[in-house]
Amino acid sequence: MKITSIEVIRLSLPFDSDRPTATDQETAWNAASPALKQMETLLVRIETSSGIHGWGEAFGHLANPVTLQALQQLVIPCFLGKPVPQSRAALEALMAEAEKALHGFGRGGPVRFGLSAIDIALWDLLGQQLAQPLWQLLGARRQQIGLYASLVSYNNQPEEVARQVMRAWQAGFRTLKLHETEYAAIAAARAALPPEATLMVDVNCPWTVEEASLRAVQLTELKLGWLEEPVWPPEDAHGLARVRSAGMPIAAGENACGEWGFAELFNNAAIDVAQPSVAKVGGISALLRVIQRANKHRVKVVPHCFYYGAGLLATAHIVAALPDEVQLEVPFIRFASPLYPQLAFSPTLVLPDAPGLGFTPDVQVMKQHTVSHLQIDMEGTRHV
Repeated sequence: MKITSIEVIRLSLPFDSDRPTATDQETAWNAASPALKQMETLLVRIETSSGIHGWGEAFGHLANPVTLQALQQLVIPCFLGKPVPQSRAALEALMAEAEKALHGFGRGGPVRFGLSAIDIALWDLLGQQLAQPLWQLLGARRQQIGLYASLVSYNNQPEEVARQVMRAWQAGFRTLKLHETEYAAIAAARAALPPEATLMVDVNCPWTVEEASLRAVQLTELKLGWLEEPVWPPEDAHGLARVRSAGMPIAAGENACGEWGFAELFNNAAIDVAQPSVAKVGGISALLRVIQRANKHRVKVVPHCFYYGAGLLATAHIVAALPDEVQLEVPFIRFASPLYPQLAFSPTLVLPDAPGLGFTPDVQVMKQHTVSHLQIDMEGTRHV
């Protein structure tokens, strides 16, 4: 069985987050931005000579056009005509071969995002060949996992933040994450929630080490589950370690450059929680290696996941294989037309019984919200 063609499908899905309309001056650089009206996903579908297919997802969001070009021009040609791996060892060997071939185009960024999508799709195919759902193939004993609500940004408006966390609490979520940066907004959320609620904050790398250290001390009294990515630049492991010494649990890793970026974080005792992102770090194979490294350093792993396609479902399978208290991050938004059943978020998720990933997108939703659709084979590229 060989890889005969690979499709790349860019979707843009309208959503509602129950937040005030953004001003014209705001730019949606971040997926939690109030200016964002649609969430994008970049799906990859590997077709094989036997007729089975595997799904993957690449990062992402506003970078999708660049990642799409990397897939079309660089990544996909490395896999066309290759045998479909029938073991984990063969899969990792094929991925390593492609990484070596493409290293001159960057070890991170769009090339690695594209490789991540291919790796996820190959794991989907592997599970189908072995007649096992991915969570079983990864050694999980639980099929149902908990979810935590990752709220979009509400512009540091305390009253609005308090209202939104209560919306999430009333929807059944007992663990919540903010994307706010000001103490007043974070404190308002903490005050609004019952004491038993777990609250985390992702500030998206805004502060110097000195400012982050002061903020961490200030936030300690709010008893946060963690403070996520407090330092600019995000790869400053020494700086993160200094902030961590203030006593606040520190989480980071969604912006780490591959698994070697995590090695730097672990070697410097910089974080309490590692957050590899399956659609960025190199797919399932690389994320599993990050988990192995984290275990050696006794660092908890809670994968980052602000995705809406096969990447979200791949992360869910991985979470099932982690300790029971680890939950899946899901955006606290409502899609106008869910791409697949698991996107109707609730506080728990039951993983599919189907072999492989079990990703079954709605054909009509895909057709309605497709931005571009390419099919690439040995003869070239065509628009579908």
